[in-house]
Amino acid sequence: MRFHDRAEAGRLLGERLSGYAGRPDVIVLGLPRGGVPVAREVARALGAPFDVFLVRKLGHPGQPELAMGAIAGGGTRVLNEQLVRELRLGEDLIERAVQRERAELERRERAYRGDRPPPELHDRTVVLVDDGLATGATMRAAAAAVHSRGPRRLVVAVPTAPPHALRDLAAEADEVVSLIAPDPFHAVGLWYDDFRELSDDDVRRLLSLPREEEVDAGGAAGNLVVPDGARSLVLFAHGSGSSRGSPRNRYVAGVLADAGHATLLVDLLTPAEERRDLRTRELRFDIELLAARLLGAAGWAAQDRRTRELALGLFGASTGAAAALVAAAREPASVHAVVSRGGRPDLAGPALADVRAPTLLVVGGRDEPVLGLNRQAQQAMRQASAVELEVVRGATHLFEEPGALERVSQLARAWFDRYLRVPEAR
Repeated sequence: MRFHDRAEAGRLLGERLSGYAGRPDVIVLGLPRGGVPVAREVARALGAPFDVFLVRKLGHPGQPELAMGAIAGGGTRVLNEQLVRELRLGEDLIERAVQRERAELERRERAYRGDRPPPELHDRTVVLVDDGLATGATMRAAAAAVHSRGPRRLVVAVPTAPPHALRDLAAEADEVVSLIAPDPFHAVGLWYDDFRELSDDDVRRLLSLPREEEVDAGGAAGNLVVPDGARSLVLFAHGSGSSRGSPRNRYVAGVLADAGHATLLVDLLTPAEERRDLRTRELRFDIELLAARLLGAAGWAAQDRRTRELALGLFGASTGAAAALVAAAREPASVHAVVSRGGRPDLAGPALADVRAPTLLVVGGRDEPVLGLNRQAQQAMRQASAVELEVVRGATHLFEEPGALERVSQLARAWFDRYLRVPEAR
């Protein structure tokens, strides 16, 4: 297994950590620079706040990539004692490396934080993220520094690492998570197709992206993100037992927010209804109920000061796609575009003939029964100003294959950019 880039690795890592989603005590920290885009996607998947945790590797003067150890904020220092003994490294040499890296650590603190204080970690569950481990020295320093601040639980999470580095970290964290542990490992970059170097500006941009805000959207619990200068809002309709915590929809929402679209993810079922639906699996197919809840959230957005001036688009997944199409049919003046991911538009029934909004149907090429239903729905939507069917080759219903969900996100962004008239991301 290889990752396309750090964003894909972070999305997959977030899915692995889904047990921590929605917990108010969780915070995700990324190690700059490479760990920051990974951590950003993990935080999106978990609905958790996100920040950086600064740590610097102590490279041998003659071989900078050879880690003698690492330092982190607060004066924490971790040494590779075995390497120090084998190479007979003196304290003077180590101290010079410490002073050199401490200066860079302080520079990055100023560059990334400015006057913003470090996050409070006491009594919280901290998820510490990097893009991979080689020796693990940098992560051990970070873990030691986090422990000094009194967290309730420390989780170390990386997309890839050699088995020995994961074993060494087991004593430093309450939980260590890695998606792949190749042996032989060689280097972190070998497990990515795109492992481009990141700049300080890249890190600052990721840290400056708008944070989620929990809202009551017409009686539905929701998560709202409104980027500066947003001119549109995409409202997400979940289905088939999913909720606003869906890691796949959260990933798509993140891509849209990065592009300048405001996003609103809402729970279309109450907690009691969700528990009932887990037993009966009937409410996820109650399209009238889901559409009514979606329209309630849209009505709230039309009144709220942050979103009332924004053009509205709907993104529906599975049975939520049918609810989105019913809502679009009933409010043609309000809904300006619709995207369906692996949807069941057939469940919208006669409402399909009344949909006027431009609609994009995205289906996995290996999701053959649903593909057939989408083709029939496309033919039924005769009044829509545009209807296109995009087939993602090799993808199944949940778009779990490498690159599949990324392709869905690209298609959704292009559709909403076109029909909601959002300017290109700055």
